[in-house]
Amino acid sequence: MNRTIPLVLAVALFMEQMDSTVIATSLPAIATDIGTNPIALKLALTAYLVSLAIFIPISAWMADRFGAKRVFCAAIGVFVVGSIACATAGSLEAFVLARFLQGMGGSMMTPVARLLLVRATPRQNLVSAMAWLTIPGLLGPLVGPPVGGFLTTFLSWHWIFIINVPIGIMGIAAAWFLLPNLERGRPGPIDVRGFALSAIAAAGIVFGLSVVSLPALPPVVGIATLLAGTLAGFAYVRHARRATRPLLDLSLFSNRVFSAAIVGGTLFRIGAGATPFLLPLMFQLGFGMTPFESGMLTFSAALGAIGMKFLASTALRHGGFRRILAGSAVGGGFFIGLAAIFTPETPVWAIIATLIAGGFLRSLFFTSANALIFADIGDERAGQATAIASVFQQISIALGVALAGGILEGVTVASGTGLGLDAFAIAFVAVAIVTAMAALPFLRLPPDAGASVSGHRIGGDNARSQVLPPKKPYSSDG
Repeated sequence: MNRTIPLVLAVALFMEQMDSTVIATSLPAIATDIGTNPIALKLALTAYLVSLAIFIPISAWMADRFGAKRVFCAAIGVFVVGSIACATAGSLEAFVLARFLQGMGGSMMTPVARLLLVRATPRQNLVSAMAWLTIPGLLGPLVGPPVGGFLTTFLSWHWIFIINVPIGIMGIAAAWFLLPNLERGRPGPIDVRGFALSAIAAAGIVFGLSVVSLPALPPVVGIATLLAGTLAGFAYVRHARRATRPLLDLSLFSNRVFSAAIVGGTLFRIGAGATPFLLPLMFQLGFGMTPFESGMLTFSAALGAIGMKFLASTALRHGGFRRILAGSAVGGGFFIGLAAIFTPETPVWAIIATLIAGGFLRSLFFTSANALIFADIGDERAGQATAIASVFQQISIALGVALAGGILEGVTVASGTGLGLDAFAIAFVAVAIVTAMAALPFLRLPPDAGASVSGHRIGGDNARSQVLPPKKPYSSDG
């Protein structure tokens, strides 16, 4: 397998994923410098997520219209410009707008990178390629807090954005010269009404959930926008059924394998999205650790994620998608649930071992689920598949944080004793159950689901293990 393509894409995605969490530990310092308070500054976190939600649905159309490589390079450029704007912002309004601009770039980077990988990789090599591309998404949220804490403590908060400039420039150069020029699609005119409805739906849901879980605004604002987003979502479904060329083609859900990958992945990400939110809080508030200490401890999960990369292809070849995804979902939920029994007296080695095992299973799940999305989808619909997957990814992560934050708030109010370890225990058990439920959609699949990608054989030579026809030759997209 040619590792150049996934490695180039992975570097850019690591920058984007890390930046989505890197400012969490730097909020007090940034707030002091720009003359606001950390609670109000949480709007910057929300602005980034909302920007992702608005522009991800249009990523497939952009890639087909202008060329995937060109859009990917432009997205990195927009992200770098947004980073410079963040570093030079002198007010809350300027900083929020700069984060929104960053999100515009980030919204194209992840889905277009996945599209480039799928279209440039033979199906039999897709799992190995996805393993490389999945790691940045797992490491980024874990690396962000300790890196942000280190740079803010020993240099200044500005460096958490300035560091993106040289990385971004190198990423653009590498992408332009090393990535293939893929054949463009023929998207036709943009679905303006669909874009408006999908933007309101995704942004309303993500913004509403973010406000509920990170109360920078009154909760009623979050509830109102969540309701508006939900109604717009129903309106989009109705529109997509009638439109000739809908922006997001929901008919893909008639594909049993694709539907299971999206539904199962969404459930699993609720737990995976809640865990990076819960662990640092518990380590700092419950165990008395510093932000840097808690970040370094949480980072141990990255060791498991890296170790998985070498085993994913072998595991799927022997176990198949159904068995591996169901097993890793249940196992991932189990290790999330183990955090409920952590106390300040728990040996550090036991915590690290639990986080490494959980990181391994989460990485195995995401690598497998991301590959299964495209197992029965042709290249001509891969753009639609990656856009839909990215939208559900953002919504599920926001759901995870909202669920965890809501449980902590509810237990605290009910007990009247403040935020204690009991609240964290209940939250971890709840998200663990949701995570394990991700196994259900996969258990309904046939044993040979996605065999053309995994190479898994059922009953020897009678298995459906053929690969898809060779891809079309590359042609210049400018």
